[in-house]
Amino acid sequence: MRYFIEFAYNGKEYFGFQIQPNAISVQETLDKSLTLVLRDKIEIVGAGRTDTGVHAKQMFAHFDFESEINSPQLVHKLNSFLPKDIAIFNIYKVADDAHARFDATKRTYEYHIHLQKDVFENENSWYYQNELNVDKMNQACKVLFEYTDFECFSKVNTEVNTFNCKIYEAYWQKDGNQLVFTIAADRFLRNMVRAIVGTMINIGLEKIAIDDFKTIIESKDRSQAGFSVPAHGLYLTKIEYEYLK
Repeated sequence: MRYFIEFAYNGKEYFGFQIQPNAISVQETLDKSLTLVLRDKIEIVGAGRTDTGVHAKQMFAHFDFESEINSPQLVHKLNSFLPKDIAIFNIYKVADDAHARFDATKRTYEYHIHLQKDVFENENSWYYQNELNVDKMNQACKVLFEYTDFECFSKVNTEVNTFNCKIYEAYWQKDGNQLVFTIAADRFLRNMVRAIVGTMINIGLEKIAIDDFKTIIESKDRSQAGFSVPAHGLYLTKIEYEYLK
């Protein structure tokens, strides 16, 4: 029987979601806890990967288990075993061919910036003190809808068959000293969101123009795009499936 597990994690102490040699990951931590509680070797398959230090407010994975699971009871047990920076929300029984990664139809990320020094936000948001033109950054967001090939924002030497992504949403919101970038797409390339944010920072600083942003995307060259902003401000916030509505 196949099950989906819905969970969240603070990525500060982990070397990303995916299992790494000689480094602690979210996947390894969950595998060990599920194996212990269910008394059977469990290996989860995640909906995607997040890099070192990146957080997830909502993440999914699937695993197989031969027996019927009491979901509320298992959620309670797992949360008792897991460290405080990983929380389980739900466990769903799904079709045997359901796949956490390939069946996801939409993913949403947020990047959090605080514009004034804040001792409580340092680990959850990136502190950036230079003045930004948020209106121009939102103009740049509209440009993203004109393209599907985002190779210029992808980490180099990645093993992917295509750099095409369909962007559904992209916008900046400022609330006092908090600035949040939200972006949703059918899929994301490695480092894509952090590279987009870094490039838009240069637009907000008025170092580059909107037409330059278009030229960067059309170049398909990572070296033409902006810097990659720090990981600790990035959150995977939502993953959507047709059968989990």
